[in-house]
Amino acid sequence: MRFLKLALAALTVALGMAAAAAPAYAGGDISRSYGVWRNPKNSVHLEIKDCGPSTCGVVVWASPKAEADARKSGTDTLIGKQLLRDFEAQDNGTLKGRVWVPTLKVTLVGSADIVDTRTMRAKGCVLGNFLCKSQLWTRIEGPSVLASRAAP
Repeated sequence: MRFLKLALAALTVALGMAAAAAPAYAGGDISRSYGVWRNPKNSVHLEIKDCGPSTCGVVVWASPKAEADARKSGTDTLIGKQLLRDFEAQDNGTLKGRVWVPTLKVTLVGSADIVDTRTMRAKGCVLGNFLCKSQLWTRIEGPSVLASRAAP
């Protein structure tokens, strides 16, 4: 029972902090999903971008609470950390990859599906496709969004 509670807590934290992935668009044009996305609690903003042969997500802004939670686990800052790693398009249009959860010091399996041009459904799982949680992430619009996140 303790393992189950820990696993569910891990999923909650993972999705709350970083289990977003670049959404997949029909036709496999992953680059259309690049940009800045915020989690449902607006506590983490990730820039989804090309990272060599795959897609990744790097934190460009984090709330003071998210930063404090990361520091408690030994991560000096979330800004600049690559939380999404090795995301690749699947035949069904979904992207799959790995999600690093700094507060738990674990890497989970993650996936994402596009709902519309501004919304994606992110899913994180502890064991394969078992013990999963999903949430909706929202694209942040505007050309100066990264510049506004750089200043404290």
